[in-house]
Amino acid sequence: MRNHLTLASLPLFLFVLWLLLNSSASPGNLLLGAVLALWLSWAARPFRPVQAQLGKPLVALRLVMHVFIDIVKSNIDVGRIVWQGARSGAQPGFLDIPLTIQDPHGLAALACIVTYTPGTVWSGFDESTNVLTLHVLDLQDEQQWLDTIQLRYQQPLIQIFESNARTR
Repeated sequence: MRNHLTLASLPLFLFVLWLLLNSSASPGNLLLGAVLALWLSWAARPFRPVQAQLGKPLVALRLVMHVFIDIVKSNIDVGRIVWQGARSGAQPGFLDIPLTIQDPHGLAALACIVTYTPGTVWSGFDESTNVLTLHVLDLQDEQQWLDTIQLRYQQPLIQIFESNARTR
């Protein structure tokens, strides 16, 4: 049952997106949207050799809430730094953060989280050592950033994306 739901999620998403973009539920749009959604889903399968298997929806929901709160706080902090300029005392810097996450979807999600958070930039990732280089607009406390990335973001992503891989 779960496998069928996973197979239907991309065509359903594309179909709904088609209808929203066209702002019409005419019979022609419904038919064309369904055909395009099914065809594009089928055509995209060879380009996705690694399929994501999401697990732990409550952990995912908690992670989304943490990210939302962190983005709001970061917007306020970056606004303060920009408003105060040089008087803010901001100390920009780079930080190397060792990661343990292996799933490419989890890494992509972590990259999105870092990118969406104002004041941080995913500057690089060394695949051989699994080390993320992060640029932070105000790097006052390195340990706080290590804890944020490794514990607050990485650990839930490991639970979400890698817990199913261990049970297969």
